[in-house]
Amino acid sequence: MANIKSAKKRILVSKTRNERNKSIKSAVKTSIKKVDAAIAAQDKEAAQAALLAATSLIDKAATKGVYHKNTASRKISRLTKAVNGIA
Repeated sequence: MANIKSAKKRILVSKTRNERNKSIKSAVKTSIKKVDAAIAAQDKEAAQAALLAATSLIDKAATKGVYHKNTASRKISRLTKAVNGIA
């Protein structure tokens, strides 16, 4: 366990940020699963609605520094391509 005040603070801050990042990543994963489920069901309307919500969440996560901007862009691109691939 840390003895120095700044080290104790770093432990608290990193724990707080870890919980925040975990919650945001979980929300993004859930939204991606919703898009995938709509794609599997061949429901284009639901897939587009879910894609819109997922895109918003992924962009917010990138803005907050949870994901790198290129990672966020890649995730959005793959989801969009999958939704556009529905016949």
